[in-house]
Amino acid sequence: MGWQQKLHLPEKNQALPGRDAQMPVHNRHFVNDTPLLPPFPAGTSEIVLGLGCFWGAERRFWQTPGVYTTAAGYAGGYTPNPGYEEVCSGLTGHSEVVKVVFDPSTVSVDDILKVFWEAHDPTSGMRQGNDVGTQYRSAIYAADEAQLKIVLASRDRYQQALTAAGHGQITTEIALAGPFYYAEDVHQQYLAKVPNGYCGLAGTGVSCPIGLVEATG
Repeated sequence: MGWQQKLHLPEKNQALPGRDAQMPVHNRHFVNDTPLLPPFPAGTSEIVLGLGCFWGAERRFWQTPGVYTTAAGYAGGYTPNPGYEEVCSGLTGHSEVVKVVFDPSTVSVDDILKVFWEAHDPTSGMRQGNDVGTQYRSAIYAADEAQLKIVLASRDRYQQALTAAGHGQITTEIALAGPFYYAEDVHQQYLAKVPNGYCGLAGTGVSCPIGLVEATG
């Protein structure tokens, strides 16, 4: 597949068939020593975020105070339980993503989104830096309608900040979360296991404003 073709999402009937079996993963976070698999503690919230190669993206979130656990995976496509090579072929429709499980009494959705927006370039379409392909697209998959509303408001605020700084339009895919497929164990907390491993994350340098409560009445 040529690189130009990898910039376009496949149709459902073009997607690889995948498999029924979930990818086996070691159910302990290499850094936080928390479970990667549900059920998670009562009171925690989840969000699934794509911001390029998931190695560096996952590290950014496990380093965020208030985050309970993180996991690398695939979302937003068609192929059930895909493998890494299949996702990189561009024929699954998935984005490389991070499941972020957090304590909302310690870190808000807006706080998580601030990390997300500032850690990558959400205006770059089907790529992040030198990483080219649909699996590197910016994406937010919200847990429910209430969280989706917060995400959309956050996007609009960050767009204003980007526009003021001379950047283009946000291309981030935003939707309610569908299936999340865990990536192979080797990819989980990769940069903790391989500290000198590749990380291509680079933001725009534009700060993301945190949401303000609007006055009523």
